[in-house]
Amino acid sequence: MANANVLEIRDLGVRYPQAAAPVVEGLSLSLAQGDIGCVVGSSGCGKTTLLRAIAGLVTISSGSIDVGGRRVAGEGVDVPTERRGVGLVFQDYALFPHLRIDENIAFGLRGWPRSERASRVQRLLDLVGLEAFARKYPHELSGGQQQRVALARALAPSPKLLLMDEPFSNLDVELRSRLGAEVRQILKDSGTSAVLVTHDQQEAFAIADRVGVMHHGRLEQWDRPYEIYHRPGSRYVADFIGQGVFLPAKVLDARRVSIELGVLKGDVPLPCTVGCDTCGRGCHVEVLLRPDDVVHDDASAMTAQVVRKAFRGADFVYTLRLDSGQEVLALVPSHHDHGVGERIGIRLDADHVVTFPSSDVSTATAPL
Repeated sequence: MANANVLEIRDLGVRYPQAAAPVVEGLSLSLAQGDIGCVVGSSGCGKTTLLRAIAGLVTISSGSIDVGGRRVAGEGVDVPTERRGVGLVFQDYALFPHLRIDENIAFGLRGWPRSERASRVQRLLDLVGLEAFARKYPHELSGGQQQRVALARALAPSPKLLLMDEPFSNLDVELRSRLGAEVRQILKDSGTSAVLVTHDQQEAFAIADRVGVMHHGRLEQWDRPYEIYHRPGSRYVADFIGQGVFLPAKVLDARRVSIELGVLKGDVPLPCTVGCDTCGRGCHVEVLLRPDDVVHDDASAMTAQVVRKAFRGADFVYTLRLDSGQEVLALVPSHHDHGVGERIGIRLDADHVVTFPSSDVSTATAPL
């Protein structure tokens, strides 16, 4: 049986008095018990406002929010933050410098019997791997250790939902990656549902079971990371997530499109441009190609010119110019170190089709 949803948001709107447009508008999503959701988007898209609305730190103007099956915000309902059953982890950790690590974790357990409080703190110290640091102070810990203390403190009262706002932004890249994996495991081990806001797509993919992409206050897509990357629900999501290029394509039939590199086969209907009734009439669309869809192959008769290259350690991302002048990206193992201007063999290796109506009206009826 499917897990019950710990978070239900329906048609949410948030509008600030002085703002000309809503900060969040018509947003709906659900999160299953035990799942981790992550919201990404460009600066000003409304993702932090969404998190604050769930926490009760801003008042919503329309829609509703349910946490753990209970309405916490909606028409005639505005439950205070401390009674919503949510935990908060802030960007700056917000630890109390004058309290020891065990005292920081115990802060939200005031009113608990002393023995139960001590037992809970010890369990959380074990969970986040900081047993040896219980009697130290925040300034004696590294940034990553402080983040784990903040996480343990938020988990201490057993919240129904944990909210995390850019929790790793103050850490270096290597530590962010390692700590992200640790935090995911800690949340899974504790059975805690969470919603994370970040601007780092790779961080979102590594941590989350569900990823949401926001744009101008609206949720463009809320889906599994794989679907977000390989089956984007809108052109904005396709453009925003990961790397990729759009190539002009001609629809051959309901399951095939032709591009300069060959024929792609898909398992979903293909949207044609405005004015086309059905596929199979030579309609023109644009196909999204990711770097891993184009493979370097010395034996291939098809070649392209290297115009740019970005070294990433284990691989290069080449920008390649096709004979038509169109450019594509290719992910190539780093032992294939070709120079800019050199022509290399390539072939298409895409097992799915992602198409969108042509953005260039002049190509809608032009021969491909």
